[in-house]
Amino acid sequence: MTPADPASADHSAGAPISRIVAEVAARFPGERISLGDMAEAFGDRAFGLLILLLLLPSLLPGMASVFGLPVLILGIQMGLGRRVPKLPGFIARQSIKRDDLLRLAGASSTWLRKVERYVKPRPGFFTSPAGDKLFGWLTAYVAIMLILPGPGTNGPPAFGNIIMALGLVEHDNRVTAWGVGLTVAGCAFATVVLLIVCWLGIKALGYVF
Repeated sequence: MTPADPASADHSAGAPISRIVAEVAARFPGERISLGDMAEAFGDRAFGLLILLLLLPSLLPGMASVFGLPVLILGIQMGLGRRVPKLPGFIARQSIKRDDLLRLAGASSTWLRKVERYVKPRPGFFTSPAGDKLFGWLTAYVAIMLILPGPGTNGPPAFGNIIMALGLVEHDNRVTAWGVGLTVAGCAFATVVLLIVCWLGIKALGYVF
């Protein structure tokens, strides 16, 4: 693994998604980048960066559920107040192709790019330890929505969580607050859809039996 450069980490922490992705890829020149390497390199910024990078594939069709479990573990750890992620070995060894990581920078939606223009460091509740815990538990709920199958239930929660993660990485209370609102709304939508699917499934079983 290439040694971490604190100055570079500080610089990347204040960058928009495209630069964050490019700098992560530049730090790890190999064909694949493991989650464990990223967690170690970015230290106390690793939560926001890892969650951001793991959720970006949810903007591509059919890829959201793949990263649900790592996001769930990261969210629970943040919710419990950990400052640095500790990934289980089987997750730390998971890796992302460097080319895929660079491709994700171009997968950002138009709305996400608009949000990036307004991101800057702003202290407040959502950049505090209590805000980090709230971020963690909301992220864990989003991860459950990603893991559970449901029509249209991945995108809305994940998009809000990406906004939250962007605010967290850049220490922006306002953008994180926007992300919290979008995440809550997205999770509410996904939960309702999943409940309807379950109810229809139970009704269908009733007709069969």
